[in-house]
Amino acid sequence: MVMEKIILPKQGLQMVEGIITKWLVEEGEQVREGEPLFEMETDKLTITIDSTATGTMLKILHPAGDVVPVAETIALVGEPGEEISIPSPEPEDQASTSSESPAREKITPRAKWKADELGVETKTLSGSGPDGLIIEKDVVEASKKTATPLARRLADLHAIDIEQVPGTGARAKVVAEDVLSYSGKKSPPDDRETRVPHSSMRRIIARRMKESLDTMAQANHQLQVDMTDTLKLREQIRKAGTKVSINDIVLRCVAHALLEFPMLNAVFTDNEIIQKHYVNLGVAVATQNGLLVPVIRNADQMNLPQLAAAVRRAVERAKENALSVDDISGGTFTVTNLGMLGMDCFTAIINATEAAILAVGAVKKQAVVMEDGSIQARDIMWLSLTYDHRIVDGAPAAEFLVRVKQLLENPGLLI
Repeated sequence: MVMEKIILPKQGLQMVEGIITKWLVEEGEQVREGEPLFEMETDKLTITIDSTATGTMLKILHPAGDVVPVAETIALVGEPGEEISIPSPEPEDQASTSSESPAREKITPRAKWKADELGVETKTLSGSGPDGLIIEKDVVEASKKTATPLARRLADLHAIDIEQVPGTGARAKVVAEDVLSYSGKKSPPDDRETRVPHSSMRRIIARRMKESLDTMAQANHQLQVDMTDTLKLREQIRKAGTKVSINDIVLRCVAHALLEFPMLNAVFTDNEIIQKHYVNLGVAVATQNGLLVPVIRNADQMNLPQLAAAVRRAVERAKENALSVDDISGGTFTVTNLGMLGMDCFTAIINATEAAILAVGAVKKQAVVMEDGSIQARDIMWLSLTYDHRIVDGAPAAEFLVRVKQLLENPGLLI
Protein backbone atom coordinates (compact mmCIF):
# COMPACT_ATOMS: atom_id res chain seq x y z
CA MET A 1 0.00 0.00 0.00
CA VAL A 2 1.27 3.42 -0.93
CA MET A 3 1.11 6.05 1.80
CA GLU A 4 -1.70 8.51 1.04
CA LYS A 5 -2.01 12.16 1.96
CA ILE A 6 -5.11 13.61 3.61
CA ILE A 7 -5.53 17.23 2.50
CA LEU A 8 -7.77 20.01 3.76
CA PRO A 9 -10.62 20.03 1.21
CA LYS A 10 -12.08 23.15 -0.34
CA GLN A 11 -15.68 23.68 0.74
CA GLY A 12 -17.17 26.47 -1.34
CA LEU A 13 -15.67 28.79 -3.95
CA GLN A 14 -14.59 31.49 -1.48
CA MET A 15 -12.91 29.22 1.06
CA VAL A 16 -9.14 29.73 1.36
CA GLU A 17 -8.47 28.17 4.78
CA GLY A 18 -10.15 26.20 7.55
CA ILE A 19 -9.72 25.50 11.26
CA ILE A 20 -9.36 21.87 12.32
CA THR A 21 -11.53 21.73 15.43
CA LYS A 22 -11.40 18.00 16.25
CA TRP A 23 -9.77 14.79 15.03
CA LEU A 24 -12.10 11.78 15.26
CA VAL A 25 -9.23 9.25 15.17
CA GLU A 26 -5.80 9.08 16.77
CA GLU A 27 -2.45 8.10 15.33
CA GLY A 28 -2.22 4.32 15.01
CA GLU A 29 -5.96 3.81 14.58
CA GLN A 30 -7.62 2.41 11.47
CA VAL A 31 -9.47 4.73 9.11
CA ARG A 32 -11.72 3.89 6.18
CA GLU A 33 -12.50 5.85 3.07
CA GLY A 34 -15.86 7.57 3.38
CA GLU A 35 -16.01 7.42 7.19
CA PRO A 36 -15.84 10.57 9.41
CA LEU A 37 -12.22 11.62 10.00
CA PHE A 38 -12.15 15.16 11.44
CA GLU A 39 -14.24 18.25 12.09
CA MET A 40 -13.42 21.52 10.35
CA GLU A 41 -14.66 25.07 10.78
CA THR A 42 -14.79 27.34 7.75
CA ASP A 43 -15.74 31.01 7.68
CA LYS A 44 -19.37 29.91 7.60
CA LEU A 45 -19.96 26.74 9.64
CA THR A 46 -18.54 23.59 11.25
CA ILE A 47 -18.68 20.40 9.21
CA THR A 48 -17.49 16.80 9.49
CA ILE A 49 -15.08 15.64 6.77
CA ASP A 50 -14.84 12.00 5.69
CA SER A 51 -11.60 10.18 5.04
CA THR A 52 -10.34 9.92 1.45
CA ALA A 53 -8.14 6.91 2.23
CA THR A 54 -8.22 3.51 3.95
CA GLY A 55 -5.44 2.32 6.25
CA THR A 56 -3.68 3.28 9.46
CA MET A 57 -3.42 6.86 10.63
CA LEU A 58 0.36 7.21 10.56
CA LYS A 59 0.79 10.89 11.34
CA ILE A 60 -1.44 13.88 12.10
CA LEU A 61 0.45 16.89 10.78
CA HIS A 62 -2.01 19.54 11.97
CA PRO A 63 -3.61 19.06 15.40
CA ALA A 64 -6.95 20.52 16.45
CA GLY A 65 -6.84 24.30 16.57
CA ASP A 66 -4.59 24.75 13.54
CA VAL A 67 -5.60 27.18 10.80
CA VAL A 68 -4.75 25.39 7.57
CA PRO A 69 -4.79 26.63 3.94
CA VAL A 70 -6.94 24.73 1.46
CA ALA A 71 -5.24 21.70 -0.18
CA GLU A 72 -2.44 21.50 2.43
CA THR A 73 -1.56 18.01 3.69
CA ILE A 74 -2.89 17.52 7.21
CA ALA A 75 -2.36 13.78 7.81
CA LEU A 76 -0.75 10.63 6.37
CA VAL A 77 -2.44 7.23 6.01
CA GLY A 78 -0.67 3.98 5.15
CA GLU A 79 0.48 0.60 6.46
CA PRO A 80 1.57 0.12 10.12
CA GLY A 81 5.34 0.59 10.42
CA GLU A 82 5.62 2.27 7.04
CA GLU A 83 8.36 4.88 6.85
CA ILE A 84 6.81 8.32 7.15
CA SER A 85 7.81 10.96 4.64
CA ILE A 86 6.53 14.32 5.85
CA PRO A 87 5.93 16.72 2.95
CA SER A 88 7.54 20.12 3.13
CA PRO A 89 5.07 22.98 3.65
CA GLU A 90 4.09 24.53 0.36
CA PRO A 91 4.79 28.27 0.07
CA GLU A 92 1.58 30.26 -0.29
CA ASP A 93 3.14 32.70 -2.75
CA GLN A 94 6.76 33.02 -3.91
CA ALA A 95 6.25 36.58 -5.05
CA SER A 96 8.02 37.96 -2.02
CA THR A 97 11.26 36.02 -2.63
CA SER A 98 13.84 36.90 -5.20
CA SER A 99 17.21 35.38 -6.01
CA GLU A 100 18.23 38.80 -7.27
CA SER A 101 17.54 40.44 -3.90
CA PRO A 102 19.02 38.14 -1.21
CA ALA A 103 18.74 40.83 1.47
CA ARG A 104 14.97 41.11 1.04
CA GLU A 105 12.90 39.53 3.80
CA LYS A 106 11.64 36.08 2.80
CA ILE A 107 7.95 36.30 3.57
CA THR A 108 4.80 35.63 1.55
CA PRO A 109 2.37 38.52 0.95
CA ARG A 110 -0.30 36.68 2.90
CA ALA A 111 2.02 36.19 5.86
CA LYS A 112 2.99 39.86 5.73
CA TRP A 113 -0.66 40.88 5.80
CA LYS A 114 -1.34 38.59 8.77
CA ALA A 115 1.70 39.96 10.61
CA ASP A 116 0.42 43.51 10.18
CA GLU A 117 -3.00 42.44 11.42
CA LEU A 118 -1.66 40.66 14.53
CA GLY A 119 1.17 43.09 15.25
CA VAL A 120 3.89 40.45 14.89
CA GLU A 121 7.52 41.49 14.25
CA THR A 122 8.70 39.23 11.42
CA LYS A 123 12.38 40.17 11.25
CA THR A 124 13.27 37.70 13.99
CA LEU A 125 10.96 34.90 12.82
CA SER A 126 12.25 31.61 11.44
CA GLY A 127 10.19 30.51 8.46
CA SER A 128 9.00 26.92 8.04
CA GLY A 129 8.67 27.22 4.27
CA PRO A 130 11.33 26.31 1.70
CA ASP A 131 14.65 28.07 2.32
CA GLY A 132 13.28 29.64 5.51
CA LEU A 133 10.33 31.33 3.78
CA ILE A 134 7.95 32.81 6.38
CA ILE A 135 4.36 31.68 5.73
CA GLU A 136 1.12 32.59 7.44
CA LYS A 137 1.28 29.66 9.87
CA ASP A 138 4.60 30.96 11.24
CA VAL A 139 3.06 34.36 11.94
CA VAL A 140 -0.01 32.90 13.63
CA GLU A 141 2.14 30.70 15.87
CA ALA A 142 4.37 33.64 16.77
CA SER A 143 1.34 35.66 17.83
CA LYS A 144 0.32 33.07 20.41
CA LYS A 145 1.36 33.51 24.00
CA THR A 146 4.07 30.97 24.91
CA ALA A 147 3.58 29.22 28.23
CA THR A 148 4.81 26.15 30.07
CA PRO A 149 2.45 23.12 30.21
CA LEU A 150 2.02 23.59 33.97
CA ALA A 151 1.12 27.25 33.45
CA ARG A 152 -1.54 26.29 30.94
CA ARG A 153 -3.00 23.63 33.26
CA LEU A 154 -3.16 26.16 36.11
CA ALA A 155 -4.80 28.70 33.81
CA ASP A 156 -7.48 26.18 32.83
CA LEU A 157 -8.02 25.25 36.47
CA HIS A 158 -8.57 28.88 37.48
CA ALA A 159 -10.54 29.78 34.33
CA ILE A 160 -7.87 32.29 33.29
CA ASP A 161 -7.25 33.39 29.71
CA ILE A 162 -3.52 32.63 29.31
CA GLU A 163 -3.28 35.41 26.70
CA GLN A 164 -3.98 37.98 29.44
CA VAL A 165 -1.18 36.80 31.77
CA PRO A 166 2.11 38.77 31.64
CA GLY A 167 5.06 36.39 31.27
CA THR A 168 8.28 36.69 33.27
CA GLY A 169 10.11 33.73 31.72
CA ALA A 170 12.57 33.74 28.86
CA ARG A 171 11.23 35.76 25.90
CA ALA A 172 8.13 36.63 27.99
CA LYS A 173 7.10 32.99 28.39
CA VAL A 174 4.33 32.49 30.97
CA VAL A 175 5.40 30.24 33.84
CA ALA A 176 3.35 28.74 36.69
CA GLU A 177 4.26 31.56 39.08
CA ASP A 178 2.88 34.12 36.63
CA VAL A 179 -0.50 32.36 36.55
CA LEU A 180 -0.65 32.06 40.34
CA SER A 181 0.25 35.72 40.72
CA TYR A 182 -2.34 36.76 38.15
CA SER A 183 -4.95 34.53 39.82
CA GLY A 184 -4.42 36.31 43.14
CA LYS A 185 -4.98 39.70 41.48
CA LYS A 186 -8.09 38.86 39.51
CA SER A 187 -11.57 39.19 40.97
CA PRO A 188 -13.19 36.14 42.59
CA PRO A 189 -15.34 34.02 40.23
CA ASP A 190 -18.56 35.32 41.84
CA ASP A 191 -17.57 38.98 41.58
CA ARG A 192 -18.58 41.56 38.99
CA GLU A 193 -16.86 40.25 35.85
CA THR A 194 -16.93 37.11 33.76
CA ARG A 195 -14.34 36.54 31.03
CA VAL A 196 -15.58 34.53 28.05
CA PRO A 197 -12.82 33.56 25.58
CA HIS A 198 -13.68 34.05 21.91
CA SER A 199 -14.92 30.92 20.19
CA SER A 200 -13.80 30.27 16.62
CA MET A 201 -17.32 31.02 15.39
CA ARG A 202 -17.42 34.32 17.30
CA ARG A 203 -14.09 35.36 15.77
CA ILE A 204 -15.39 34.52 12.30
CA ILE A 205 -18.65 36.42 12.79
CA ALA A 206 -16.74 39.43 14.14
CA ARG A 207 -14.34 39.43 11.18
CA ARG A 208 -17.07 39.05 8.55
CA MET A 209 -19.24 41.80 10.04
CA LYS A 210 -16.26 44.16 10.24
CA GLU A 211 -15.31 43.37 6.64
CA SER A 212 -18.88 44.05 5.54
CA LEU A 213 -18.85 47.51 7.11
CA ASP A 214 -15.34 48.27 5.82
CA THR A 215 -15.98 47.30 2.20
CA MET A 216 -19.54 48.52 1.56
CA ALA A 217 -21.21 51.94 1.53
CA GLN A 218 -24.08 50.90 3.78
CA ALA A 219 -27.18 53.12 4.00
CA ASN A 220 -30.57 52.52 5.63
CA HIS A 221 -34.29 53.19 5.07
CA GLN A 222 -37.09 52.44 7.54
CA LEU A 223 -40.88 52.50 7.41
CA GLN A 224 -43.95 51.13 9.15
CA VAL A 225 -46.31 48.55 7.67
CA ASP A 226 -49.94 47.93 8.57
CA MET A 227 -50.05 44.14 9.00
CA THR A 228 -53.75 43.90 9.95
CA ASP A 229 -54.88 42.31 6.67
CA THR A 230 -51.82 40.06 6.53
CA LEU A 231 -52.62 38.69 9.99
CA LYS A 232 -56.18 37.96 8.87
CA LEU A 233 -54.86 36.11 5.83
CA ARG A 234 -52.45 34.09 7.97
CA GLU A 235 -55.32 33.06 10.25
CA GLN A 236 -57.36 31.90 7.27
CA ILE A 237 -54.43 29.87 5.94
CA ARG A 238 -53.86 28.29 9.36
CA LYS A 239 -57.55 27.32 9.64
CA ALA A 240 -57.13 25.58 6.29
CA GLY A 241 -54.43 23.40 7.87
CA THR A 242 -51.24 25.09 6.59
CA LYS A 243 -48.65 26.35 9.06
CA VAL A 244 -47.46 29.79 8.00
CA SER A 245 -45.61 32.47 10.02
CA ILE A 246 -45.48 36.23 9.59
CA ASN A 247 -41.85 35.86 8.51
CA ASP A 248 -42.87 33.40 5.78
CA ILE A 249 -45.26 35.99 4.36
CA VAL A 250 -42.56 38.68 4.54
CA LEU A 251 -40.18 36.38 2.66
CA ARG A 252 -42.80 35.72 0.00
CA CYS A 253 -43.34 39.47 -0.51
CA VAL A 254 -39.59 40.13 -0.62
CA ALA A 255 -39.01 37.41 -3.23
CA HIS A 256 -41.79 38.88 -5.37
CA ALA A 257 -40.50 42.45 -5.06
CA LEU A 258 -36.88 41.52 -5.84
CA LEU A 259 -37.88 40.41 -9.33
CA GLU A 260 -39.17 43.94 -9.92
CA PHE A 261 -36.05 45.57 -8.42
CA PRO A 262 -33.03 43.52 -9.57
CA MET A 263 -30.59 46.18 -8.33
CA LEU A 264 -31.41 45.01 -4.80
CA ASN A 265 -30.64 41.44 -5.91
CA ALA A 266 -27.15 42.07 -7.24
CA VAL A 267 -23.41 41.74 -6.62
CA PHE A 268 -20.79 44.47 -6.89
CA THR A 269 -17.45 43.59 -8.52
CA ASP A 270 -14.48 45.73 -9.51
CA ASN A 271 -15.67 45.98 -13.12
CA GLU A 272 -19.44 45.54 -13.06
CA ILE A 273 -22.67 45.01 -11.15
CA ILE A 274 -24.19 41.57 -11.67
CA GLN A 275 -27.98 41.49 -11.35
CA LYS A 276 -29.50 38.13 -10.41
CA HIS A 277 -32.81 37.17 -12.02
CA TYR A 278 -33.43 34.45 -9.48
CA VAL A 279 -33.95 34.85 -5.74
CA ASN A 280 -31.96 32.82 -3.21
CA LEU A 281 -33.21 34.11 0.13
CA GLY A 282 -30.98 33.94 3.18
CA VAL A 283 -32.84 33.49 6.48
CA ALA A 284 -30.85 34.56 9.56
CA VAL A 285 -31.06 31.96 12.36
CA ALA A 286 -29.65 32.39 15.87
CA THR A 287 -28.15 29.11 17.14
CA GLN A 288 -26.07 28.06 20.13
CA ASN A 289 -23.01 28.07 17.88
CA GLY A 290 -23.64 31.57 16.53
CA LEU A 291 -25.52 33.22 13.68
CA LEU A 292 -26.14 31.03 10.62
CA VAL A 293 -27.87 32.02 7.38
CA PRO A 294 -29.33 29.05 5.48
CA VAL A 295 -30.36 29.88 1.92
CA ILE A 296 -33.75 29.11 0.36
CA ARG A 297 -32.93 28.62 -3.31
CA ASN A 298 -35.30 29.86 -6.03
CA ALA A 299 -37.66 31.29 -3.42
CA ASP A 300 -39.34 33.36 -6.12
CA GLN A 301 -40.65 30.16 -7.71
CA MET A 302 -42.36 28.91 -4.52
CA ASN A 303 -45.89 29.57 -3.37
CA LEU A 304 -46.45 30.51 0.27
CA PRO A 305 -46.95 26.96 1.69
CA GLN A 306 -43.88 25.68 -0.19
CA LEU A 307 -41.76 28.57 1.05
CA ALA A 308 -42.96 28.11 4.64
CA ALA A 309 -42.06 24.41 4.55
CA ALA A 310 -38.62 25.13 3.10
CA VAL A 311 -37.91 27.71 5.80
CA ARG A 312 -38.95 25.32 8.60
CA ARG A 313 -36.60 22.64 7.27
CA ALA A 314 -33.72 25.11 6.97
CA VAL A 315 -34.19 26.47 10.49
CA GLU A 316 -34.35 22.96 11.98
CA ARG A 317 -31.14 21.94 10.20
CA ALA A 318 -29.40 25.13 11.34
CA LYS A 319 -30.28 24.52 14.99
CA GLU A 320 -29.16 20.89 14.69
CA ASN A 321 -25.83 22.03 13.17
CA ALA A 322 -26.66 19.88 10.15
CA LEU A 323 -26.19 22.45 7.38
CA SER A 324 -23.83 21.76 4.51
CA VAL A 325 -21.73 24.36 2.71
CA ASP A 326 -24.26 24.37 -0.14
CA ASP A 327 -27.04 25.10 2.35
CA ILE A 328 -25.47 28.45 3.30
CA SER A 329 -23.93 29.48 -0.04
CA GLY A 330 -25.26 31.42 -2.98
CA GLY A 331 -27.62 33.80 -1.20
CA THR A 332 -28.72 36.91 -3.12
CA PHE A 333 -30.66 38.73 -0.36
CA THR A 334 -31.13 38.17 3.39
CA VAL A 335 -34.02 38.69 5.79
CA THR A 336 -33.42 38.83 9.55
CA ASN A 337 -36.30 38.92 12.04
CA LEU A 338 -36.06 39.84 15.73
CA GLY A 339 -39.75 40.49 16.14
CA MET A 340 -40.18 37.37 18.25
CA LEU A 341 -37.78 38.94 20.76
CA GLY A 342 -39.84 42.13 20.96
CA MET A 343 -37.54 44.34 18.89
CA ASP A 344 -39.55 47.17 17.33
CA CYS A 345 -36.91 48.28 14.82
CA PHE A 346 -33.22 47.57 14.27
CA THR A 347 -30.51 48.00 11.64
CA ALA A 348 -28.81 44.89 10.21
CA ILE A 349 -25.39 44.54 8.54
CA ILE A 350 -25.32 43.30 4.95
CA ASN A 351 -23.95 39.81 4.29
CA ALA A 352 -20.82 39.83 2.15
CA THR A 353 -21.43 39.73 -1.65
CA GLU A 354 -25.09 40.72 -1.29
CA ALA A 355 -26.61 44.13 -2.04
CA ALA A 356 -29.02 44.48 0.88
CA ILE A 357 -30.60 42.97 3.98
CA LEU A 358 -34.09 43.49 5.41
CA ALA A 359 -34.57 43.69 9.20
CA VAL A 360 -38.07 42.81 10.46
CA GLY A 361 -39.40 44.00 13.80
CA ALA A 362 -42.28 42.98 16.04
CA VAL A 363 -45.97 43.41 15.18
CA LYS A 364 -47.64 45.60 17.81
CA LYS A 365 -51.05 47.22 18.23
CA GLN A 366 -51.06 50.98 17.61
CA ALA A 367 -53.70 53.67 17.36
CA VAL A 368 -53.84 54.80 13.73
CA VAL A 369 -55.74 57.71 12.18
CA MET A 370 -57.51 56.30 9.12
CA GLU A 371 -58.25 58.19 5.88
CA ASP A 372 -61.83 58.88 7.01
CA GLY A 373 -60.53 60.48 10.21
CA SER A 374 -61.48 57.60 12.49
CA ILE A 375 -58.98 56.13 14.96
CA GLN A 376 -58.50 52.37 14.90
CA ALA A 377 -56.24 49.86 16.63
CA ARG A 378 -54.07 48.38 13.88
CA ASP A 379 -51.26 45.82 13.81
CA ILE A 380 -48.10 47.76 12.91
CA MET A 381 -44.62 46.41 12.06
CA TRP A 382 -41.32 48.18 11.28
CA LEU A 383 -39.16 47.25 8.30
CA SER A 384 -35.54 48.43 8.03
CA LEU A 385 -33.63 48.05 4.76
CA THR A 386 -29.84 48.28 4.77
CA TYR A 387 -28.41 48.54 1.25
CA ASP A 388 -25.06 48.98 -0.47
CA HIS A 389 -25.03 52.50 -1.91
CA ARG A 390 -22.34 51.46 -4.41
CA ILE A 391 -24.95 49.28 -6.12
CA VAL A 392 -28.24 51.07 -5.62
CA ASP A 393 -29.18 54.70 -4.93
CA GLY A 394 -31.52 55.88 -2.22
CA ALA A 395 -34.60 56.43 -4.38
CA PRO A 396 -34.83 52.93 -5.94
CA ALA A 397 -33.99 51.40 -2.56
CA ALA A 398 -36.90 53.33 -1.05
CA GLU A 399 -39.17 52.25 -3.93
CA PHE A 400 -38.30 48.62 -3.25
CA LEU A 401 -39.13 48.97 0.44
CA VAL A 402 -42.43 50.70 -0.40
CA ARG A 403 -43.25 47.84 -2.78
CA VAL A 404 -42.71 45.29 -0.01
CA LYS A 405 -45.00 47.42 2.19
CA GLN A 406 -47.69 47.47 -0.52
CA LEU A 407 -47.61 43.69 -0.85
CA LEU A 408 -47.81 43.17 2.91
CA GLU A 409 -50.70 45.60 3.27
CA ASN A 410 -52.48 43.98 0.30
CA PRO A 411 -51.60 40.28 0.65
CA GLY A 412 -54.26 39.31 -1.86
CA LEU A 413 -51.88 40.53 -4.58
CA LEU A 414 -49.73 37.46 -3.92
CA ILE A 415 -52.54 34.92 -4.40
